[in-house]
Amino acid sequence: MTAVQEASAVQEAPARTGTLEIAPSAGYIGAEIGGVDLRDDLDQSTVEEIRAALHRYKVVFFRDQEIGHAEQVAFAHKFGKVTPAHPHEENPPEGFPEILPIDSRRYTQNLGRKRTSYDHSWHTDVTALVNPPAASILRADILPPYGGDTAWTNLVAAYEGLPKELRELADRIDIRHQFAARAAEGSQRARKIAEANLVAYHPAVRVHPETGERALFVSPGFTRGPREIRGFSPEQSEEILKLLWREATRTEYTVRFRWAPGSVAFWDNRATAHLAIADAGHLGHDRVLYRVTLEGDVPRGVDGRESELVSGEQFLGA
Repeated sequence: MTAVQEASAVQEAPARTGTLEIAPSAGYIGAEIGGVDLRDDLDQSTVEEIRAALHRYKVVFFRDQEIGHAEQVAFAHKFGKVTPAHPHEENPPEGFPEILPIDSRRYTQNLGRKRTSYDHSWHTDVTALVNPPAASILRADILPPYGGDTAWTNLVAAYEGLPKELRELADRIDIRHQFAARAAEGSQRARKIAEANLVAYHPAVRVHPETGERALFVSPGFTRGPREIRGFSPEQSEEILKLLWREATRTEYTVRFRWAPGSVAFWDNRATAHLAIADAGHLGHDRVLYRVTLEGDVPRGVDGRESELVSGEQFLGA
């Protein structure tokens, strides 16, 4: 049975494992986890239950959590080394250098128009790094009355769903990833982006270091610059990337999450891409969420080759 078939078979009804209740959210990806308070000092058994659910469902959601910056960071430390907020973050909350504000008020100031996120394209977090984050944890704070949802897609299912010949092509190719996010000209953020100059080549298919699954590792948000697949012309690269992007974001592989006060999302950055849905900026309401990330490994392809650093440095946590 392929990973796609297994995902379809297992996500049926809420199930209790140990102390947790796990309710699948969609056919291939996502589950809500109940029976846990993230303010608590979780024991190792509960941590491993959550980790297992994350590996199985790729993104897991918690509702009605009354946590702040300190509790969010402490929870993240249960699962790995926590990195600084972002390679380009210049103003994290005071006392919490690990926290990245996803704050519509900042984007409006920096970009001159109301936005709920810097990036409204499908992407895997910071793949321009040679060691992209292993996972991210996002907590809701201020929300619009409606809109501003986030969607995730299962890149393992996307890979398994490719025709054999296309899987074999994807297994062999390397894609250039570059950080080219929007920033106001002359701003501190624009300077930090230019100074860091993050560029890396990644295998188009990466092997998950913990599950052994193969994931289609394409990230439209970080491959918007020069379209480059090693060994192909820019025009050929563009067409291949478009094809892989369409496959990676097919609706059936996705889940859409409606944020509410106390909502927390925890996703595996090695097996997913996500999308901040751009339907709330025009409403004039603020949307503020807070993200922490876990230090990632250098991706490996199906033949064992590693990603290649072109420019920048590894992004390490503590």
